[in-house]
Amino acid sequence: MMGSHRVVITGLGALSACGAGAEDLWRAARDGVTGVATCDFERIPDQKVGHAAFVSDDMLAEHAVHVRPRMQDRVSKFALVAAEEAVQQAGFGADDFGEDFGVIVGSGFGGAQTLDENYWRFYRSEGERMDPLCIPKIMTNAAASWISMTWGATGPVYCNSTACSSAGQSIGLAYQMVKAGIMRACITGGTEACVVPGVFRAWEFLRVLSADACRPFSRDRNGMVLGEGAGILVIETLENARARGATVLAEIVGYGTSSDAGDLLRPDPVGAAASMSKAIADAGVTAADIGYVNAHGTATVANDVSEAEAMRRVFGDDFNALAVSSTKPVHGHALGAAGALESIVSIGALRDQLAPPNLNFSEFDPKVGFEPVVGSARPIKTRFSLSNSFAFGGINASLVFALPES
Repeated sequence: MMGSHRVVITGLGALSACGAGAEDLWRAARDGVTGVATCDFERIPDQKVGHAAFVSDDMLAEHAVHVRPRMQDRVSKFALVAAEEAVQQAGFGADDFGEDFGVIVGSGFGGAQTLDENYWRFYRSEGERMDPLCIPKIMTNAAASWISMTWGATGPVYCNSTACSSAGQSIGLAYQMVKAGIMRACITGGTEACVVPGVFRAWEFLRVLSADACRPFSRDRNGMVLGEGAGILVIETLENARARGATVLAEIVGYGTSSDAGDLLRPDPVGAAASMSKAIADAGVTAADIGYVNAHGTATVANDVSEAEAMRRVFGDDFNALAVSSTKPVHGHALGAAGALESIVSIGALRDQLAPPNLNFSEFDPKVGFEPVVGSARPIKTRFSLSNSFAFGGINASLVFALPES
């Protein structure tokens, strides 16, 4: 089976502040309906930021599948909900998994709730007994391992943990391995469950959270909104999908990744541009063929200027006419899950031929130098979309998706 295979997507699954389901996520992004809500923590008496895009306990309980509460943190539960949807849509049965079926699911924090609650108990109560299952619940690879065990996927299992590029790099690595014939199919994406007091407070003190609203690329932007959730893609070779009679939703045709090798926190447009250029070259297309870019677009002052410069380097004279938006005001910045949620949005944009709006944009910023899609979804006519994920540590990942050829 070794060689170069076309890699197609046959299943999508999501759990986010927008609801349980990939279609709920896409519909919210398309229609500009935010999942951001009031978020108050009793343990933070002087909380400065009062909102986040979180998954409620009620939503999780309503849709929970394959859950073992004593053994799993929310981060694994999120991933299992999304994976169930994706596997069901792909149409794989119990006998379809095996040693050439892999799992690559990234996460930035792992079991944040378990860590937060048990450290709180330990330090506040002078050594009160901790949960004896802390370690298997906290470990970053827990979600990937639970997915592998639940469906019997005994092929390669990886957990890519590269901050906000975790999901983007996970999908990219899965694409490369399926393309090379190392795996026949793979469950891939990212999961994050980080809206907990300790993590939230840490982000507050980093001073990158907006106290009012996330406004990517707008002159009055003042920070991001924290999010969480899981996005899962089931991918496989085109040959395998055809042999099963599966419905092909989209195709992954390009992946690029790079390292700034510079500042740990400040982005470098050279590295981001390299990531996009590599993805476009891998897809065998030109920048002019890309009809929509789902930007990393965190709404922090430095990131948006850097990403705009990077896109201008890649797209040149075509950049001003390009449909670009960040959907983080809708689903929040889900950190290690961000690239997967935004990949699902990017695929939705292709399938409906609509570029989703960039919420809360209010004023053109000369330092950014462009206006994203604003107001409502913009019609597009294209086969290709690009999704960016740029992380602390200077790690960049870009993915190119395509509509199936007729």
